[in-house]
Amino acid sequence: MSTAMRELRRAIAAGGADYWLRDARAPAALVAGVAPGPADGQGLVRFDLKVEQGRIAAIAPLGTATEGPDLDGGQVWPGPVDGHTHLDKGHIWPRRPNPTGDFLGALTACAEDRAGWTEADIEARFEWSLRAAHAHGTVAIRTHLESVSPRDPVSWRVFRRLRDRWAGRITLQGCSILPLDRFGGEDGALLADTVAEAGGVLGTVTRLAGGVHDRMPEEFQPMLDRFFALAEERGLELDIHVDESGEAGARALIEIARTAVRRGFRRRIQCGHCCSLAIQPEEFARATIAACAEAGIGIIVLPMCNLYLQDRVPGRTPRWRGVTLVHELRAAGVPVSVASDNTRDPFYAYGDLDMVEVYREATRILHLDHPVGDWPRAAGATPAAAMGLADLGWLRPGAPADLLLFRARGMTELLSRPQGDRIVLRGGRVLEAELPDWRDLDAVLGTGPG
Repeated sequence: MSTAMRELRRAIAAGGADYWLRDARAPAALVAGVAPGPADGQGLVRFDLKVEQGRIAAIAPLGTATEGPDLDGGQVWPGPVDGHTHLDKGHIWPRRPNPTGDFLGALTACAEDRAGWTEADIEARFEWSLRAAHAHGTVAIRTHLESVSPRDPVSWRVFRRLRDRWAGRITLQGCSILPLDRFGGEDGALLADTVAEAGGVLGTVTRLAGGVHDRMPEEFQPMLDRFFALAEERGLELDIHVDESGEAGARALIEIARTAVRRGFRRRIQCGHCCSLAIQPEEFARATIAACAEAGIGIIVLPMCNLYLQDRVPGRTPRWRGVTLVHELRAAGVPVSVASDNTRDPFYAYGDLDMVEVYREATRILHLDHPVGDWPRAAGATPAAAMGLADLGWLRPGAPADLLLFRARGMTELLSRPQGDRIVLRGGRVLEAELPDWRDLDAVLGTGPG
């Protein structure tokens, strides 16, 4: 940590429960209501921020405060929200790597490893991941949970324990994940009941068991209607893994949107990945985007994972980035978020549940700049709204003072370094939390370095 950040940390820690943070910057898009001053050419506004009893009490024009810790023009962001993760399968890479680095290799390796999971194994990796996210400053997470055994929902039992254990530190949501055809019959209803009892979100993958995201089978629509019906009967929201490939036949997204409109489905729907949309004919892509806008669907993009997995052919340079049409979706009024997705498992060999890293890499991969506009919301306010947590992701009076403080002034400074010396505030207090050590997982995994 730099000398300046150490001094700022000490000043905040010594400031008690009520204090001003002087001379701060933030993207104007993250300041709710009327900005306290003009935005500069990078979309940043400068102000003083008051903390009282763990909450933001005021966001005032620069120079309002006469005392308090001085950010010297550094940035302050609200705590980020990670709307798509897989915490129950995280960090299995050291014992179960993906030998090919592609989607089918990931499916195969994860299935092999899952066969040996125990509650203790899942819980240790899951908790390690939460510790990492917490230390990075994340305030809310939605995790997809392996649900292929609805009669023994082990990941859901672990989730419920950890959701309660971490309440007040990270708001944790759970979502089922299994192929669409597995929702048929009694097991599908049993899983939907498990999700409802846990206060979760009903999720699926728009491929069939044992397959990948390619051309949809003839029975796709009846299976999709069955999935919607299970959610409707229990008042559940939906979160769906969609078209995660570069196959032109993977066209589930438009069918999901049309089904939602036809059925009058009124609860929130989030669709993740949607990679194949980027390689569809222009007319079909426009029709799909319009259908998503009509249905009120939110799209969540996993840029690091899909850059890693998609268009991977041995000995050949990838020809595309593996991600969906974020700018076209956003222009049509479709909410777009970014998230971590998998971390150190066969679907993505890297990652640390750091939403600052996700936003930085998303900016580079997806060109979320020139102008930056309101894209900073994609790592906070937009996924928060998709999760029903509309108060998160904003700088506004009355909100919890769960903040990230950076030495960086402009956006290029912020995005040029990992920001490992950030200060995390929780309830206005400096968070005393260290990143967990990789060695803590060695005994759990039965391995050494990954």
